[in-house]
Amino acid sequence: MSAEHHLIHLQVKDHYAAAATAAETGRSACCGPDNSTWGLAHYDDLGDLPDAAALASLGCGNPTAVADLRGGETVLDLGSGGGIDVLLSAKRVGPSGFVYGLDMTPEMLTLARRNAAESGATNVEFLEGHIEHVPLPDSAVDVVISNCVINLSPDKPAVFGEMYRVLRPGGRLGISDVVTDDHLTDDERLERGSFVGCIAGALPITQYEHGLRDAGFTDITITRTVTVGDGVHSAIIKAVKPVDG
Repeated sequence: MSAEHHLIHLQVKDHYAAAATAAETGRSACCGPDNSTWGLAHYDDLGDLPDAAALASLGCGNPTAVADLRGGETVLDLGSGGGIDVLLSAKRVGPSGFVYGLDMTPEMLTLARRNAAESGATNVEFLEGHIEHVPLPDSAVDVVISNCVINLSPDKPAVFGEMYRVLRPGGRLGISDVVTDDHLTDDERLERGSFVGCIAGALPITQYEHGLRDAGFTDITITRTVTVGDGVHSAIIKAVKPVDG
């Protein structure tokens, strides 16, 4: 890992450690620029989840609503935070399914495990690690979800490659993320928001698609959902690992 990548990881970890602490004390925090369009705004199925899981939701969408999860499936949530998407997925896949949550922030992992225990979820496991190096074997899961996290990675080709590796043939992605219009430069993205604010590290739409395709994915769709700034959008990303992949 380069020094620059290491610095970005530290900045992101510090930011989300603070967010976990805020959630534990009953305060909410948001990754993006506006709580009316980010965080909990995309959820209408929170049910009886612990308050801290909801307060720690920092995403730009609801990947569990677009991943078409089915009973018995195994799911991986990249950047699982306080566990909201893991716990919602666990309900959707049922007792015969299983959900992994991966996060690099110890404070978030502690919060997520506490939320899982409070909600009574038994078909979940939270793993510590980086999304560029997923601590699971090849072909381990049916679905990969993620909520406004891939934009935070300093090495997105590695993330795309790891998603492809851990998916079983025929597996799929259901991701919420931030993307930008193709014409924005790095400096223009930075003007619109910081790296930890989910803007500066967002990929242009065409580059995102090419990155997934280079990793081996097919049936790629990137659908812009909410415009959160000039040339900056939250989006739903779907793709499939070919059966012969």
